[in-house]
Amino acid sequence: MTEMTSPLDEAAKTATAAALNRVLADLIDLTLVGKQAHWTLVGPRFRTLHLQLDELVDAVRVTPDGRAATVAAESALPEHPTGWAKDTDVVDYFVRALRTTIDRLREAIEETEKTDVVSQDLLIGITADLEKTMWMFQAER
Repeated sequence: MTEMTSPLDEAAKTATAAALNRVLADLIDLTLVGKQAHWTLVGPRFRTLHLQLDELVDAVRVTPDGRAATVAAESALPEHPTGWAKDTDVVDYFVRALRTTIDRLREAIEETEKTDVVSQDLLIGITADLEKTMWMFQAER
């Protein structure tokens, strides 16, 4: 088996991994819910939100440990309702979901400040994109 090494000490690796794993679960969940809302959206703003949801999914799509059980156990996002979703409800949901995700990203940014500035930089970039996306959803209200 190939050994993977890191310049971080064990404590820094553990802290950084925990922060990144929490963020990862939220981003995967946001991707899945974004696609769910994309396909069940109805209302006068269908086309605009349909395209905006595609942009959101593209912005947060990630690959490591995206198993359903992991995401279900770790994500902090509110549960998205099943069935057809009215456009105003989709907007409200994604404002809440993005706020939750951004809050957890900001926590991870603080946690990685002393353990791994490279990971922190990655988290800052993701946060900036999601804050812009949240602003766009809020403008739909």
